[in-house]
Amino acid sequence: MSDLSEISPEAFGEPEAEESADTPPPQSELDRKINRLFPGVVVRKDLVKAVKGNAIVPSYVLEYLLGQYAASDDEATIQAGIDTVRKILADHYVHRNESELVKSTIRERGRHRVIDKVTATLNEKDDVYQAEFANLGIKGVLVEPAIIKAHPKLLVGGVWCICDIEYFHSEDSRVVPWILGSIKPIQLSSFDVGDYLAARREFTTDEWIDLLVQSIGFNPELLGRRAKLIQVVRLIPFVERNYNLIELGPKGTGKSHIFSEFSPHGMLISGGEVSVPKLFVNNANSRLGLVGYWDVVAFDEFAGKKKRADKALVDIMKNYMANKSFSRGVETLGAEASMVFVGNTSHTVPYMLKHSDLFDELPESYHDSAYLDRLHHYIPGWEVDTIRGEMFSDGYGFVVDYIAEVLRSMRSQDYYDRYQQYFTLSSDISTRDRDGIHKTFSGLMKLLYPHGEASADEIEEILRFAIEGRKRVKDQILRIDSTMADVKFGYSDKSGAWRPVSTLEEDEYPTYYHRERHQGGVASAESSESTTASVTDAPVEPELSLFEGHREFQENQRGVTYATLLIPHLQGAGAITITDPYIRQFHQARNLMELIAAIASTKDAADEVNVKLITSENTQGEDQLRKQLELLVKVKNAAAAAGIIFEAAFDSTIHDRSIITDTGWKIVLGRGLDIFQHVTGDAFDLPTRLQEYRQVRRFGVTYIRERE
Repeated sequence: MSDLSEISPEAFGEPEAEESADTPPPQSELDRKINRLFPGVVVRKDLVKAVKGNAIVPSYVLEYLLGQYAASDDEATIQAGIDTVRKILADHYVHRNESELVKSTIRERGRHRVIDKVTATLNEKDDVYQAEFANLGIKGVLVEPAIIKAHPKLLVGGVWCICDIEYFHSEDSRVVPWILGSIKPIQLSSFDVGDYLAARREFTTDEWIDLLVQSIGFNPELLGRRAKLIQVVRLIPFVERNYNLIELGPKGTGKSHIFSEFSPHGMLISGGEVSVPKLFVNNANSRLGLVGYWDVVAFDEFAGKKKRADKALVDIMKNYMANKSFSRGVETLGAEASMVFVGNTSHTVPYMLKHSDLFDELPESYHDSAYLDRLHHYIPGWEVDTIRGEMFSDGYGFVVDYIAEVLRSMRSQDYYDRYQQYFTLSSDISTRDRDGIHKTFSGLMKLLYPHGEASADEIEEILRFAIEGRKRVKDQILRIDSTMADVKFGYSDKSGAWRPVSTLEEDEYPTYYHRERHQGGVASAESSESTTASVTDAPVEPELSLFEGHREFQENQRGVTYATLLIPHLQGAGAITITDPYIRQFHQARNLMELIAAIASTKDAADEVNVKLITSENTQGEDQLRKQLELLVKVKNAAAAAGIIFEAAFDSTIHDRSIITDTGWKIVLGRGLDIFQHVTGDAFDLPTRLQEYRQVRRFGVTYIRERE
């Protein structure tokens, strides 16, 4: 064991040079594995931004092109592919402000290839199909019925296509001079699902989840396990038929991104644009709406109390969400489109729980128990970080049109019963509750374990997640409709042991979450303070009442601070020994400094406290060790100003994490001091300044009183 006083940062000479900013990101082991097992159908996710420029085009269109020319791990091939895609976009993508120039090019050349969004309509008067090109600004282009039959989505919402347009002028002014020479929707033509399943077997569960997260576009290293699963749940509507999903949360968390950019089989529409003819059927001409053609219909900006909704639309939607069908005159039609509702919240979770419910932001017509009961899962959007630049991935992920076709091919399969060999749902769960849990579980199984191979622990993890999402729906319905029967959410294992499931906000704010069970509603908060004291606002208690035992904290939980978690047991100690092998990086040293600050804020100014840190050296090179030492010296100097004598020692043999005091307490920390998720470091970001606003990683802590 070496002491900090024996080693100084200056012993290592000048720091090593930084890598050039132009150097391509180094490939991880996972990236190499992805390229080896999925050659030609994966692409580096940061390339989309490199080629997009000012083209207003969905990511799946760009990834389709990148998949053709840059699906490689060879840097020269990637660069050549980027150049090719840029040239294709420059030559063929139609910018609205250049439409006249493109039309002139078609006229002068007689034929020109364009990339544009194409929508077709039936001209009943002339009995012909006609196409309209969104950016090019031409309409009335004749389309052969065979093309419409092969690509019916041209009739509803439009499809991005690569088209050859010809020009032939006629003396007859009624004849449109534009001729559709060829049309190719931008989507994968074929794939082998057997190869996909075989390759999945070569990945661990953690690797596969990271691959899916990178395919969505995010860096998995910045997300915890629960945060990754939330991202994966957003994909369920693409892999599960007739799945009803809602996500409400703060602005800027990427709620609608997947439904506008991820798949050519999804349609994102504004909540204000919804009508019965557009969504279901136009009874005047019997034309089907969006649900008849798209796999996923997502409603953006769905929240808003003052928004008005057509009562007929709400009634038809409720029937469709429950029975997968709707009426066209006297005829009943079925459809498989999943429904997704995303919207913003304007209040914090505890505010909503105290004053209303978690559906409070919905329009009045949808704030109805009959409609809400048809939702299968509620994604807690308030747990998702606001999107920041560093959150985007530069690793490899599936080309979007490839994974979109894979997921679509699995919609007809059902994995809902795969948990039943290990677990049994509570008998008092209603049919709708059970359906919601089953569909979420089936979707997660298809996404994470499409090959059908999962351990009991892995199955339990996604079963709990599915139950939690449905419980979040049902618990809020119980606030709205008192006639609904309460439900005990959970399951039993094969031994018959009962395992209850709670939502994260239920654990964070039990006083407000269970307000209806307390006399006087919200006014009874005082009677429940002891329930939340261990997690949120506990004062420093007298020593006699200090907690002994074990506590677990869920990922994404808020309200946890060193002041409530550790300080009550450290107060009064004259010597404290912290054992944590990972005090190496800046954020880890910052955590240590925050604990020192918490100790300083509660000690008598006239007392001294000795704090000893036992950690391990950073073995990633001399430059990294130097930085570690510099951080520890800064902690030492800062602590001295508060009468805290800090020393650090290196021991490469330690693994466990604990805090021991000379007052007889031992605190065993599963994750050491590194319990918080990433914070921005922005001085104007509240989680940077106050620990109680940070989300935590999943961890456990055990308090042991070592009596003589």
